[in-house]
Amino acid sequence: MRSLAVASHVSPFSATRRRPHSSASGREAVSQCVKCERNQDRPLGALRIGYSQGSSQRHGSKNLFTPAAAAVSVEQIEVSTYLPKGDMWSVHKFGGTCMGTPQRIQNVADVVLGDSSERKLIIVSAMSKVTDMMYSLVHKAQSRDDSYTEAVDKVFEKHMSAAKELLDGEDLARFLSQLHSDISNLRAMLRAIYIAGHATESFSEFVVGHGELWSSQMLCYAIQKCGASCSWMDTREVLVVKPSGPDMVDPDYVESEKRLQKWFSRQPAEIIVATGFIASTPENIPTTLKRDGSDFSAAIIGSLVRARQVTIWTDVHGVFSADPRKVSEAVILSTLSYQEAWEMSYFGANVLHPRTIIPVMKDNIPIVIRNMFDLSAPGTMICKQPANEDADLDACVKSFATIDKLALVNVEGTGMAGVPGTANAIFSAVKDVGANVIMISQASSEHSICFAVPEKEVAAVSAALHARFREALAAGRLSKVEVIQGCSILAAVGLRMASTPGVSAILFDALAKANINVRAIAQGCSEYNITVVLKQEDCVRALRAAHSRFFLSKTTLAVGIIGPGLIGATLLNQLREQVAVLKENMNIDVRVIGITGASRMLLSDTGVELTSWKENLQQEAKPADLPNFVRHLSENHVFPNKVLVDCTADADVASHYYDWLKKGIHVITPNKKANSGPLDQYLKLRTLQRASYTHYFYEATVGAGLPIISTLRGLLETGDKILRIEGIFSGTLSYIFNNFEGSRSFSDVVTEAKEAGYTEPDPRDDLSGTDVARKVIILARESGLRLELSDIPIESLVPEALKSCLSADEYMQKLPSFDQDWARQRHDAEAAGEVLRYVGVVDVLNKKGRVELKRYKRDHPFAQLSGSDNIIAFTTSRYKEEQPLIVRGPGAGVEVTAGGVFCDILRLASYLGAPS
Repeated sequence: MRSLAVASHVSPFSATRRRPHSSASGREAVSQCVKCERNQDRPLGALRIGYSQGSSQRHGSKNLFTPAAAAVSVEQIEVSTYLPKGDMWSVHKFGGTCMGTPQRIQNVADVVLGDSSERKLIIVSAMSKVTDMMYSLVHKAQSRDDSYTEAVDKVFEKHMSAAKELLDGEDLARFLSQLHSDISNLRAMLRAIYIAGHATESFSEFVVGHGELWSSQMLCYAIQKCGASCSWMDTREVLVVKPSGPDMVDPDYVESEKRLQKWFSRQPAEIIVATGFIASTPENIPTTLKRDGSDFSAAIIGSLVRARQVTIWTDVHGVFSADPRKVSEAVILSTLSYQEAWEMSYFGANVLHPRTIIPVMKDNIPIVIRNMFDLSAPGTMICKQPANEDADLDACVKSFATIDKLALVNVEGTGMAGVPGTANAIFSAVKDVGANVIMISQASSEHSICFAVPEKEVAAVSAALHARFREALAAGRLSKVEVIQGCSILAAVGLRMASTPGVSAILFDALAKANINVRAIAQGCSEYNITVVLKQEDCVRALRAAHSRFFLSKTTLAVGIIGPGLIGATLLNQLREQVAVLKENMNIDVRVIGITGASRMLLSDTGVELTSWKENLQQEAKPADLPNFVRHLSENHVFPNKVLVDCTADADVASHYYDWLKKGIHVITPNKKANSGPLDQYLKLRTLQRASYTHYFYEATVGAGLPIISTLRGLLETGDKILRIEGIFSGTLSYIFNNFEGSRSFSDVVTEAKEAGYTEPDPRDDLSGTDVARKVIILARESGLRLELSDIPIESLVPEALKSCLSADEYMQKLPSFDQDWARQRHDAEAAGEVLRYVGVVDVLNKKGRVELKRYKRDHPFAQLSGSDNIIAFTTSRYKEEQPLIVRGPGAGVEVTAGGVFCDILRLASYLGAPS
């Protein structure tokens, strides 16, 4: 249908304030609709919406398809009052949620009256859900669903009850009269649609626009009720738009400005309440600005009057740095540039429709997004690039947005290179099927072009491309037209990215550290955004990782604890005491989402309550299942960074490290079994770790909480050459030999150490020297030596006769029989001015290691230890033998060991982007 004559609402707020006369019957309205349809091909068949003041008084508030109303053109009205423009105008737009109830409409009126601007233009949406109800009416009628009549009744009841609560007296009577008239006409039109089984676009848009007519009239009455002068505007008399594509229109600013001037000449007022969403075509046919059209209405009208500011009132505090449903730490942005808002809205951020920004941007009119339900919140201002922002990193990237349910189409072939028109042929085929291309990326070699389209459109696109390039595919000039399903787009948006080096590097580093693979990349030369395509299942993790990396939110670690024994339990208690401090002061959010022991495991999607983890592990736990435990962690898409902390001494658990790292799970452990196990497995593990962005930290394997591994790495990475590493690596044996002096027996000291908790349940595990040998092999391998544990000679402190004891108790009972041998060794050492110490040695020059009981002079650093201290001496090309680099401190105990693991967790957070 090319033309439809519609008589728009005449303002019920004219100076005469007359009650409307009775409206034409529904039959007459449908009759006029049919006449318009029949005359659509005649050159003069298109009737115009127009009004004279005379017709206004004759027809009152009719909303009819009447030639009498449409016969007078807007151009025939003489301009008698000049339309002022400029900063005296403020424009407010209130969304459907703001207009959702009578009380909210009254609250809107209060906000309008509280604005001190000289002149105010108020744009309103329909009441909440009404537009959907109106679309449903049309759909039901054309589907010949009889329930459309009941749906009409619900629309009527909703507005009648709202009016009765909000208005009274003559205002209520006048509004209800108009409402009855409109509903009567709608019933007639919907009946015609029901009979025809079809609704033209113009009929549909005329129907759905009624919600704005009713809500704006109620608001206007509410403002007048408060004693303010207020005029009501049906924007179909003023806004003229032209179709520009599917579900898109472009405003005709010149014609709209003329019509606004002529409208204002008839009804000059300081407060104007206008309908959002609806407009007219150049032929005066009612239309809409499509979905989100009320924001567009406000921007257009703000541009027409050159307003000081356009305020969009909604139910959120402003524009977030990311979707708060996906990133709970998303923050409200105080300012955005027009370009940033444009980019964000294009990529699906809940900001504004991209077209809404165009009218105000050309006149540099700020848009402020505010929360109607929290007037204290300042909201977000969208304007020219703010001049007061420094070019620091977090100001460069303002926000992140995502689009889901996309497919990537890749057209590839050597025959594309250097052939003009290939891209044109590809996108012409895509255009022919009406698909929307979201993003395009092309290799500079011209070997391939890939682009993203909505998943629902990709089948048609693929078929069109295969048909278009059938010959090229058959001849081999094109190798494939490939479709990759299940994709999402992540866009980083910021105007200042263009002038700040390294932004792209930081983004891709954050994604790599979250183990996220990027399928395609696009960035325009303006550098307002960087767009990446990735798997949809990785989208939330990618968003959180990127958002976190740019300091917009906390670096979050999802942690799984394996082994809640002495070390594991102590670590959990340390985390409990520190998580709030880490979150507040260091921007690190540690979430323990799983704890597993040998028999039970406790799982949580968002974080175990650390104040009661022991009780919950007993009462709410499931049977322990390590594969399911790891799966729970790896398949959590909420947190981008995942880490398993192995607090066991189990070789079987350690054997899984490689697979965990390969899945992108970081590993932290005090368990020595992996790094001191078979050499080939160790080399395989370290090769994987070095080749990926997945981290493997094991500081606590050698010195508990002492920085032994990190010191060694620092020396090597700065070019120093390790010659020898020698040390007392066992806190248990350090305690024993520090206290084995005077007249004390060796067995008494061992008993004391056991009772104090320094030894393993069976002291032979410590006295055998195997634990020290494992530490030696770890340091030897870190120094570049390729040694097996069997290559390390160990001087065991367990007498051969006691190795066969069946229990620790039996061993402890028989140990005193060897006290004389130990006393003799001590006496010989003391006679020479020396002490006994159990040490491990890495001889890098000779490529070997050993574990032995040695004697040291009393002035040697190793002889001056106390308690369970460890001491390690690094002899290097920088730190000579006479003055080696020494690291000394507590080397045993669950507190310091758990503290060492905790330090590794924080080191991981720093590597992943937490501020240091």
